[in-house]
Amino acid sequence: MIRILAFVVALICAAPALAQVPTEQAPASYKVKFDTSKGVFVLQVTRAWAPLGADRFYNLVKSGFYDNVRFFRVISGFMVQFGISGDPAVMAGWRDAPIKDDPVTQSNKRGTITFAMAGPNTRTTQVFISFADNDRLDASGFSPFGRVLSGMDVVDKLNPEYGEGAPRGRGPDQSRMQREGNAYLTKEFQRLDFVKKATIER
Repeated sequence: MIRILAFVVALICAAPALAQVPTEQAPASYKVKFDTSKGVFVLQVTRAWAPLGADRFYNLVKSGFYDNVRFFRVISGFMVQFGISGDPAVMAGWRDAPIKDDPVTQSNKRGTITFAMAGPNTRTTQVFISFADNDRLDASGFSPFGRVLSGMDVVDKLNPEYGEGAPRGRGPDQSRMQREGNAYLTKEFQRLDFVKKATIER
């Protein structure tokens, strides 16, 4: 028994530590180019609007997190949501590192980008771009950190056929996306639009 315990302890000590998500501070202002299956759009992020959100988004883009992710929730007249990694292992690391809320300093107008959340201090990786003026979201703590600088016509063309997600709609089930990644979406939601690559423009 002692030998078994010693072996288990040795394995634990030898295992690599779980890599922490990057937390680099973003520039005061930066642009992000999204090359998608429908074309290119560019975001302008202003750190003063929501510093914690702008920093998290900067680190997500720099790490390549948004490459090959699907626009999985597209609701005409409301918003398009994305930000679940196609790799469940990558998703797990970020999901377990939420950031605190930012005060709402800007309204959720058409073209703004905002982190999705499931309550106070739950922002991780999912974001949405508003198709319309959604200022009703302001009072609920949804804090925009940037806006579409160019290519809003591309955002408007993202495929809305699946609509709301399961179980309320016929779109993807987020829990399955978290567990199965793009394998699930490729099999059952083949016509979802997606990000080819997201890059910070210098």
